[in-house]
Order: sequence, then C-alpha cells, then structure tokens
Amino acid sequence: MNIHEYQAKEILDRFGVPTPKAEVASTPEEAKEIASRIGGKVVVKAQVHAGGRGKVGGVKLVDSPGEAQEVAEGLIGSRLVTNQTGAAGVPVEKVMVAEILDIKEELYLSIVIDGDLGSPVVMASTEGGVEIEEVAEATPEKIFRVAGDPLIGLTTYHARDIAMALDVPAKSLRATTKLISDLYNVFVENDCSLVEINPLVVTEDDQVIALDAKINLEDDALFRHTDLAGLRDPNQQDPLEQRADQSDLAYVKLEGGRVGCMVNGAGLAMATMDITKAAGADPANFLDIGGSADQKRIEEAFKIIIDDHDVEMILVNLFAGIARSDVVAQGIVAAARETNATVPMVVAMRGTNAEEGIQILADSGLNITGAPDLAGAAEVLKEKLLELGDSN
Repeated sequence: MNIHEYQAKEILDRFGVPTPKAEVASTPEEAKEIASRIGGKVVVKAQVHAGGRGKVGGVKLVDSPGEAQEVAEGLIGSRLVTNQTGAAGVPVEKVMVAEILDIKEELYLSIVIDGDLGSPVVMASTEGGVEIEEVAEATPEKIFRVAGDPLIGLTTYHARDIAMALDVPAKSLRATTKLISDLYNVFVENDCSLVEINPLVVTEDDQVIALDAKINLEDDALFRHTDLAGLRDPNQQDPLEQRADQSDLAYVKLEGGRVGCMVNGAGLAMATMDITKAAGADPANFLDIGGSADQKRIEEAFKIIIDDHDVEMILVNLFAGIARSDVVAQGIVAAARETNATVPMVVAMRGTNAEEGIQILADSGLNITGAPDLAGAAEVLKEKLLELGDSN
C-alpha cells in the first residue's frame, strides 16, 4: 500500500528521524498560512502516489506566502501526469508546504526486502537526488548494501558502516548512525516493503535530514496496523483497482495492454502474462482471483476486465484446487451474460472439476476457445490475435 509523502513524514517523525518543518494543506488559503508560520520561503509539493513530480511542475520553490497560495491554487484540484502515471494522471487533493534547507550534499538511503536473502537490506549511495536505477546502471559501485538480520535487526556497527560509506562529516557521524537505525526500526515495526529517502541531505551546518520520504506498506500485514490501514487514499488508485480492492482481488491495471488475464495464483498469473507477451500482445492487467474465490468474486473479476476499454481479448488460465473449475466457469458465464460481453476468450482449465467447467463454457454459447494447457493457450492466442489484426 502506497502512502503520501506527508504521511510518511509523520511516521518518520514518530520514530525520531529528522525531517524538515512541514505541514499539509487542502486549500490554497491553508498553504498560505503554513508558509507564513514556517517563515516565508518554502517548497510546495503536490501529494500524489507517483514519482517524477518535480519534472512536471508538481514541486515548486516559492519566496512568499502569497506565492505559496498561488502555486497551491494551481495544483489542488488538478491532475498530475508524470512518467509513473497513466495518461489520465492522478488527482492532487493536498499539497505539503515545507521549509527550504541550505543543502550541502544530497545522499540516498533506502530499505527493501531482498527475496534471495530473506531479510531487509539497507542501500545507501553518495549519489542522491537522482533515480537509484540510474545509479545502479551507470555506477553500481557507488551503491553500498548491508543486510539486516531478521532476528537481531541492524546492529549499531552496521549502521555506522553505512554512515561512513555515505562519507558524512565527522561531526555528523553519530547522528547519521542513529538516523539509519531509526529508519530501520520504521521499516520493521511498520511491516514496510519499502522505505526510501531520496535525497537524504547534509545541510550547510552539517545536519543530516530526510528531505523526501517514500514508504510502501505490506498489504498482507495491515491487519496488524489498523492505524496505518486508514492512511490508504483510494482516490490515487485506478477506478478498476479500487473495485478489485473492495472484492479482495489482486489486480493491477497495465497501460496499453490488449489481453485481459484472469488467473488463480500470483506465480501462474506472472507466467500467463509472460505467455501473453510471447504470443505477440501486451497483457492488460495482472489479476489473481485467489485460491478460494466464490462465484460472486469471479463475476466481479470478469466485470473488471470487461470494463477495461483496452481489452480486446481475455485469457483465462486456471489450475483449480480449492477454487473449482465449475464455479469459475459459472462466474464467467453469469458475468458475460450480465454485461453482454462479446470479447473473444481463450480458456485453459485443469484441476478440480475441470471437465465440468469446460462443459459449462462450451454450452454457454459465448465466444470461447478452449486450450489444454498454457502452452496450448499461447498457440490459440496467437491465432486469435491474427484474426483481430496486427499484434502490439
């Protein structure tokens, strides 16, 4: 689950991580008042779940409270389009007004889960203020990595090693070590999947401050953090993703895809997307219906795919276990009839009640072509794409 920068800042403040003075505003008038309290010269930052704000006017330095009001007036109520959003952009409902710091150096610091190691990994670099992916590609030797122990955590001497790798001033070494330890506590105690500070800045008076913060929370751990679950902003989500959340479906809209995918199991869903790409078309979505989906949930999953106007064909790949093939088939047929769907479908069903499910689909009269397995589905998909015209 993504949260806004101002929300991430509030979490960092609770854990003692130094951040700039800042407040959030929902109206231009509030932005002006906050700028006056902070001291006039401030930065106004659009609060959206997307990076690249600064490149498209979503982050602006201003010299007066009046100018802060003008900038906020232009941002609040608009839609911000960045390289991380779709063409429609995302709505700006709030701005964060923060003090401007005298910056001497920009650094990078983040914590993520390393799947191979099975533990959190702290990544640090002296190349702050730019995308870490660019640093990893151009100068990977400038990224310093330290794994935390799942039981012990991040030891103080490891935090000190990271601070030294960042080459902070000697007088700031102790404060930076504490900041890194506190940030690690933020990650672990809130069940985060990402904590990123970019940039972590050293000011002219050698203070080390988390200037910009990004925190992603692990959805599957939110039951342990009811307070954090309330930070979700559904307005930042794609409308189809909102509907999927309400039905407990794992769904991600993918821009520009033509083939809607309905699968049970995340790993199988990823493989299905790969097969779709190999067949010559981009997948329109990731959709995992889960292992225990009932007919109602199947119907909603199908309707979500149909309501995506980019979808020209649907690929259903089911390896049935708890989620029975006949129940999935009944859900597909019911939803297709309710929505008057005419989109061609390619369906591969194996496992529990597969024969019954295939028969239900065959008797439905819908535009459905069966396939024995995923490889067979790929061949059928290629043929259907040729019938529709040139593939992506």
